[in-house]
Amino acid sequence: MSDLKKADIIEAISSMKVLELAELVKEMEEKFGVSAAAPVAAAAAVPAEAAGISEEKTEFDVILEDFGAKKIPVIKIVKDVLDLNLREAKELVDNVPSKLREQMDKDEAEALKKQLEEAGATVKLQ
Repeated sequence: MSDLKKADIIEAISSMKVLELAELVKEMEEKFGVSAAAPVAAAAAVPAEAAGISEEKTEFDVILEDFGAKKIPVIKIVKDVLDLNLREAKELVDNVPSKLREQMDKDEAEALKKQLEEAGATVKLQ
């Protein structure tokens, strides 16, 4: 590790694909017993709930829970919507549950959910 510099690590990370980065983060979380989730966002949400203020959620994460009986149509939709190559889309579908998109507005998230459900998938919005 003494020969490895921060710049080398950053260069290696910058050349990775999104799916590879997600796997790297997951492995680092497991190895070091940490979470990459932002604790500030969770702490900021608590006072609003404690004050009795309820805000309607405007951004949703689209999570593929199950691809259903016909995997190929689901892979095609994931590939097209996320602009991935076939291998990356297949890995996301094979490794359910998978977070497909984050912080989508409600209408887009509902449309993607409907499209995937019509192909036979089980999808959850968070």
